[in-house]
Parts: sequence; C-alpha cells; structure tokens
Amino acid sequence: MNLSDIHRIYFIGIGGIGMSALARFFHLQGAEVYGYDRTESDLCKELAMEGMWIHYEDDPSLIPGDVDLVVWTPAISKDHQELNWFIEHGYPIKKRAEVLGIISKGKRCIAIAGTHGKTTTTTMAAYLLRTCGVDASAFLGGISANFRSNFVEGTEDWVVAEADEYDRSFLQLYPEIAVINSIDPDHLDIYGTEEAVVASYEQFIRQIKPGGTLLYKHGLPLDAIAEELRASGRKVFTFGIDQGDFEAYNVRVENGQMAFGLRSSIMHWDELRLDYPGKHNVENATAAIAVTLLAGGFTPSLPDALAGFRGVKRRFEFIFRSPDQVYIDDYAHHPAELEAVIGAAKMLFPDRKVTGIFQPHLYSRTRDFAEGFAAALDRLDEVILLDIYPAREQPIPGVTSSLIFDKMKQTKKILLAKTALMNYLNEHPASILLTMGAGDIDTYIAPIKRLFEAKNN
Repeated sequence: MNLSDIHRIYFIGIGGIGMSALARFFHLQGAEVYGYDRTESDLCKELAMEGMWIHYEDDPSLIPGDVDLVVWTPAISKDHQELNWFIEHGYPIKKRAEVLGIISKGKRCIAIAGTHGKTTTTTMAAYLLRTCGVDASAFLGGISANFRSNFVEGTEDWVVAEADEYDRSFLQLYPEIAVINSIDPDHLDIYGTEEAVVASYEQFIRQIKPGGTLLYKHGLPLDAIAEELRASGRKVFTFGIDQGDFEAYNVRVENGQMAFGLRSSIMHWDELRLDYPGKHNVENATAAIAVTLLAGGFTPSLPDALAGFRGVKRRFEFIFRSPDQVYIDDYAHHPAELEAVIGAAKMLFPDRKVTGIFQPHLYSRTRDFAEGFAAALDRLDEVILLDIYPAREQPIPGVTSSLIFDKMKQTKKILLAKTALMNYLNEHPASILLTMGAGDIDTYIAPIKRLFEAKNN
C-alpha cells in the first residue's frame, strides 16, 4: 500500500485514541478523512473541528463514495453493518495496527510496549526528543498536555509509537528501538495464558531491526532473549530504580515533585525534577530519558525538558485542587496500575484520607484478577466500587463487582450504582479523591469537578 495513493480514507471507530491519531496523520497528509463512531465524544468533536466528517449511526447509506482505504479497530463488533458493507463490496480494509505498521516501516521507529506505563512513557519520550532537538513524529495512546493532541508531526525520520499488545497489534511494528516497561498477564480473553503473553512480547522483540536496540525494565523475564539479541549484533540495555544500565537513584518527593538522580554510561545527573508523581513515573521517565539519549537528543536541554513535562490526560490527571480537596483521575484498569496510582497518591499526600472510585473494565478481566483488584483497593482509606463496564463483552454468569468487593479486607467500602454516585459524593465529601477505570467513568469527571468547585467556593 502506497500512502501517497490514499486521498479518501474511512475510519470505523474513529473516536478511539489510536484511531484518531491515525486520522490526524492522514488529515495532515492532505487526505479527506471520514468516519463512524458510536458516541460524539469530545475527541470526535475536536476531529470534526479540524475538518473531518464523522457520523454516529451505523448506516451504510452515510458512507461516502470512492474510499481508498477503510481502517477498523477490533473494538468494533464483527456484525457492524458498515464494516460488513465494505467487506461485501470489496474495499481494501486494514486494522489500525496494520496501518501504523505501514506508516512506521520506512521510518526509524521507537516502539514502546508494556502492560502498563506505555502511554506515559511514549508521551514523555516524544516530548523529550522534540525538546532536545530530535523532531520526531509521534502516535500516542493518550492526549498529551504539552502537545494537546495524540499525534505530533515531525520532520525527521524518527517516529515514536505506542506498541499495543491487545490483539497482538504490536507485531505489526519493526522498531529500531524497542522499550518494554512491564509484562503482566492481561488480555487473557485474547491470549489465554500468561505464557502466551510472554511469547508474544518475545516475538515483538525479535522484530527489532538489525543493529537496533532493546531497552527493558530490569528484572523482567527477558534475559534469555536479551542474550539472543546480543548474539545477533543488536544492543540491549536495562533501566530501573536503583538498578539497571539506566539507573534512577535517590528517588523522593520534594515540594510536590518527584526528585531523583540518574546515572548511565552515557550521562549522569544528580538532580532531576518531574512534576508527575509516583515511583512508577520515575521509571517511565528513566526509560524516556534513555530513549532520548540513544536517539541522539541534545542532553543539556534534558533536565529542563523533563521538568516541563505536563503529563497525559487521564494519567494521574489533577482535575481539581484546593487546600481542602484534591480530585485526580486515572485510566488505571489493571491491579498493577491501581497499585501504582494509589501508591502515588499516598506518597504525595501521606497524611490525608484517600478515597477511590473504581469502575472495573471487562467481565473477563474482573474474573481473572479479582484478588489482585481487591488487594490493590485495600490500600485506599475508602472504596467506592461501581458496576463492571462491559465494553466488547457479554456478561459472564457469576461475575459482578461483588467478586472484588467480597475479597476486600477494607471495611470502609461500598458497592454503588453509577446513578447514585453524585448524591453519595455530595453527602460524603472526600479529601483526596481518585476516579479509576477505562470504561465510561470519564463521563463523571466534569460533574465531580463542578461538585468540588461548588463546595470550595
């Protein structure tokens, strides 16, 4: 497929974070961009304002003529009428991951993978690279506060891409630099077993280009394949806190910021500042710094660049702050992610009561990780547990939020329907509030913010 031949492109599920980044890419290339999505989200409204045509009914009669390429996401049901219309009429159809693979194939690709942390690390790496003189393009899995977008167009051959393991999407990428942040069992509805998850990551690593580089978190079970890579002439580095080739050390909170040093064979800083809390974000920053150094970023700019990083929407995003109340929202939807977010809040506010609202995402994930979710939520001072957001799944008998609730040791907990949430928060003001989840919990961000503003006037 020649990208220059695409003059009119159609996206089924254009409002998805990965799909919308591709839509923005093609729009900036001069193509006419059309698409369908189920709901008119803020992101869809932004795309429409940028000049793309979007509708919200699954209706083949609304499809424009002479489409050169159709892009769809596995989040779309196989019985989608428009998708099947395109299939029946012989249009060229590709998954989102395939198109990202084609775009990045002729580039110097930096692919950042991992069960957790990939969106933040990808966004950090893109920001640091561009601030340090490497004008890379970037496809991000979230909305960057610095770029105010999930796509950034650069002038150089480097492209930074979030490498998603869902549906084995990252196997479409052949990176020059690959980063692995974490390998935890997830998406078992796709993979079946933890061993299959690890095998998929190993396949991704084998796709690093000749002479390329693997950077992975120290302690991950990748030592054997690391040796295989070294034997083939490719380079391998590790990163971590108090360990690894790129080593963050003396990690602490000072004046509401993360402070730490970083040492490596390339550069050494005693004092770096990150206005993004949590040890997990220091790890993400260490990986992003390593990427910047390996890609030739201008290092004197790096400390100021890191201090200027403003984060990613729905990744430990401060929605409201006053002396009495703080409201933070996060996309966390896996036990390890909940641990990281709750740990960051506890580290930042050690003497304050932390209340968490969690909406489980997927029946299968709730079933597979109920104990892990319960253990993570037990770290909160108070827990509000909402019903499961089903996303693409049908209900599984016996699987409800009670599966997590009943395993929790925390006594200050409540199961709540979403419709009762605002009344509960109004009657039980929280000092530090976290909303967590990958479903539609984000639709409550604005109402909760208004509630906090009203109480603090």
